[in-house]
Amino acid sequence: MHHIKADLLNAEEVKKSLAGLKPEIVFMTAWIKKDSEAENIEVNGATIRNLLAGLEPDGGVRHVALQTGLKHYLGPFDNYANAVMAETPFHESEPRLDVPNFYYTQEDELFAAAKKQGFTWSVHRSHTIFGYAVDNAMNMVLTLSVYAEIQKALGKPFIYPGSTQSWNGVVDVTDADLLAEQLVWAATHKEGENEAFNIANGDTFRWRWMWPQIAEYFGLPYEGPKESHFQPLVEQMKDAGPIWEEIAKKYGLEVSDVNKLASWWHTDSDLGRQIECFTDMTKSREAGFLNFRSSPKSFFSNVEAYRKANILP
Repeated sequence: MHHIKADLLNAEEVKKSLAGLKPEIVFMTAWIKKDSEAENIEVNGATIRNLLAGLEPDGGVRHVALQTGLKHYLGPFDNYANAVMAETPFHESEPRLDVPNFYYTQEDELFAAAKKQGFTWSVHRSHTIFGYAVDNAMNMVLTLSVYAEIQKALGKPFIYPGSTQSWNGVVDVTDADLLAEQLVWAATHKEGENEAFNIANGDTFRWRWMWPQIAEYFGLPYEGPKESHFQPLVEQMKDAGPIWEEIAKKYGLEVSDVNKLASWWHTDSDLGRQIECFTDMTKSREAGFLNFRSSPKSFFSNVEAYRKANILP
């Protein structure tokens, strides 16, 4: 594996860093979070534009796979689920929402470059990702695991931080390895060319069913959502830093900074939804991608991976 460092917002730097490289397949998964959607559009559109322009002189690109997500259907963070929503399950054929969205800009940059350079493309719309990553801005498995360990240390129950709707509604998630498998499949099969695909595990669940399993796994009692008010993780965990430092010291863990492990805001965003949210996988299956995952097994296998790496006790 050969690593190349470049600032994707600097077109000239990208071009120089990529000079002489002739990749056939490009997987684009980068994302930069800014304070407004206008800024998100500007910087995230630039990242894919600069990358593909930097690869153009060598002319070797055959396929570009872009990972986006369900904000394609839900809207951006600053206008989240406020537009007229499609019916669940979400289908790839749904028209774009009438709101600015950096996912749409990234798609348009991809389409324009494909037309100019002659490569094929695919877009992959994942839901909440269950996977292994440290210092990641959107990591529900590690966030909930850290939360559980802190609650255990404090002698408190595993309290659901979200809405009654998300507790009772149908939901799906995406295993990180499954996402990678679909990216590779689309890049290597004609059926994946020039198409957008949802990518989720293939099962569905309700958090009222899943939450007790997580609580039992960590040896905790649990509480469901409060009808009167949310109990978001951002509030519950506002003093989590010193507590996690003590836990890390006690067990000799690799990371003592809780902010490198837990993304409270993102998990709050997912679990605080006031709408049901899951996808249809028919298009992907009909095209020939038949892989799937068990969502509970995905969650707990990733927890075990964090434990093996000494990230969790």
